[in-house]
Amino acid sequence: MKIVVLTKQVPDTWSNRRLNLETGMLDRSASEPVPDEINERSLENALQYKDRNPGTEIVVLSMGPEDTSKTLRRTLSMGADRAVLVSDPALVGSDMVQTATVLAAAVRKIGADLVLAGNETTDGSGGMVPAMVAELLGLPMLPALDAMALSGASVTGTVQVDGGSLKLSAPLPAVASVTEKSAEARLPNFKGIMQAKKKPLETWSLADLGIQAGPGAATVRSVMVSAAERPPREAGPRISDDGTAAARLADFLKQNRLI
Repeated sequence: MKIVVLTKQVPDTWSNRRLNLETGMLDRSASEPVPDEINERSLENALQYKDRNPGTEIVVLSMGPEDTSKTLRRTLSMGADRAVLVSDPALVGSDMVQTATVLAAAVRKIGADLVLAGNETTDGSGGMVPAMVAELLGLPMLPALDAMALSGASVTGTVQVDGGSLKLSAPLPAVASVTEKSAEARLPNFKGIMQAKKKPLETWSLADLGIQAGPGAATVRSVMVSAAERPPREAGPRISDDGTAAARLADFLKQNRLI
């Protein structure tokens, strides 16, 4: 069994995130880069299967700048066997379609019985890349699983829908995405950290994949019209009770369409 886990380097979830007002894109240098938490949870699902089936190979795959290798080392220290980073100047500013195109090409080159991902990233929250990868690969897709079970021939899981839940199943090869409820990611131990330094981490370019991708290769793309700093928070009005507080409070709520 070979499992490819899609990962992404994102700005620290608990830090202040800022937009680049010239490009309209997230300023990734404004905070410490970390592996996306939801991807660590998807990796945990793969690792739990590997714990029960030692012959399993887990490959973490990411697209991003060269320094993404730092966060990929963390996934290796958690227990993944090897990592692949697709990095190319032409990919800067790629949307979900271009990202999925690159990831699908890399999965084809790696080969996989199962592609695992988080249901959405914490930086963009688009949530469509796993489904796009499945479409490009021509594989069945199990989305946003709260619980997942994997056998040598199929993957099953439970997804929440309006009014209840559905149990889904698909034969392998397949693509699946999981939610934060699916698993609690393990912490790397000292042995894993030391082993990660020796595990293979390859960096591929678009030429290595034999494709053209990125904003320059897109047939359509979005264009930023304007960007502005978020206005500073202003203190709301203070009401001292001089006998008219209730009426003034009601007027305030009515003016702001809160009642």
